[in-house]
Amino acid sequence: MTLFWISTVVLVLVAIALLAITLSSKKANNDEQLRDELNKAFYKDRLSELEVENEEGLVENQQDLIDDLKQSLLDDIPQQKVQKDNVNISPMAILVPSVALVVILTYGMYMHFGGATKVKNWQEVTANLPELSKKLMAGSAEPMTEDEMQDLTLALRTRLHYQKDDATGWLLLGRIALANRDVTTATDAMEKAYRLTPNDDDVKLGYAQALMMSQDEMDNNRARGLLTSLIQEEYVDLRVFSLLAFDAFEREDFPGAIRYWSIMQKMIGPEDSRYEMLSRSIESAKARMGEPIVEGKSIAVTISLDPEVRVPQDAALIVSVHPADGSPMPVAASRYPLGTFPRTVVLDDNNSMMEGRKLSSLDGLIVRVRIDSDGNVATRDGDWFGESQPAKLGDTVEVSINQQY
Repeated sequence: MTLFWISTVVLVLVAIALLAITLSSKKANNDEQLRDELNKAFYKDRLSELEVENEEGLVENQQDLIDDLKQSLLDDIPQQKVQKDNVNISPMAILVPSVALVVILTYGMYMHFGGATKVKNWQEVTANLPELSKKLMAGSAEPMTEDEMQDLTLALRTRLHYQKDDATGWLLLGRIALANRDVTTATDAMEKAYRLTPNDDDVKLGYAQALMMSQDEMDNNRARGLLTSLIQEEYVDLRVFSLLAFDAFEREDFPGAIRYWSIMQKMIGPEDSRYEMLSRSIESAKARMGEPIVEGKSIAVTISLDPEVRVPQDAALIVSVHPADGSPMPVAASRYPLGTFPRTVVLDDNNSMMEGRKLSSLDGLIVRVRIDSDGNVATRDGDWFGESQPAKLGDTVEVSINQQY
């Protein structure tokens, strides 16, 4: 700020110096001198003419004419002196009020239109960035006010303008935008952070959160891919399963949502205050399904799609559970909309196919998944499918669709 005011003083002094130079270099008025020389030249010429006229006898009284000519020359001198007295104004009389006017106009207009108060506030907020960031990251009992969030956003934007490679700053800006439901800012900030540190789990999670808020299905698919990669890490953040559960619920993949919420319950334990909230979410998903899931007697199937598989848009997903001996007749099966991959579905006794034989009666099982391309379960030509390894009830089974009939 001090440098700014010094620069304004320098500029004002330069303007005053230019004004002073202009006034001091005023062109001298030489009109009197020029007129005197002209009068003298006229007087001499007229004398010469009178001599010639006298010699020719054209002038009767030469001396009278000479006296009149001299008088005319003398009459012109006082008038020039009066005019000189009238225009003799001191340069200081102009310079002093001009300097005052320049100073008053310069600083007066800046104070009125220049936003000096806002600039000062902006600099104070920028200087307070470390303290605001610490308060946000610490998650203190006293939440940040709306004004503090706005100040933090302003300070972060200022810092990131000069330090574009600050991944932590972009991540922090993205989190603030997520809290304010500003999808565009959140996505842009998280994307910049992800490009700078693509292997950072916190950045991946933040970017996935921002993409999940988008209305674009491609963004949602990319978010699911990021979340799936996070599940494969040695430590998985609880928020990863929360996002996957919410996404599955929104897509009406209620078994998948229940599966993720159940995993979250196992991670936090019954003593956690969030346990009951997750139980209510699970009950809500069960209600949306129409029938309850039998606890402890279900099988969760995580399905992935091989990159080479090309699936028709109107295809359906058929998941069937068979005895471990590989019997072609399924004990339980369910049909789902194709949706997106990877995805998780859950089958239980409600999906049983045969009277008197339920899924819960199986000691061992295998899961087969098929993409039905024509809507007829009896035909399989050209359909893609996959099969799991032998498993037991309660396990999480993984199936990759990578074969074709």
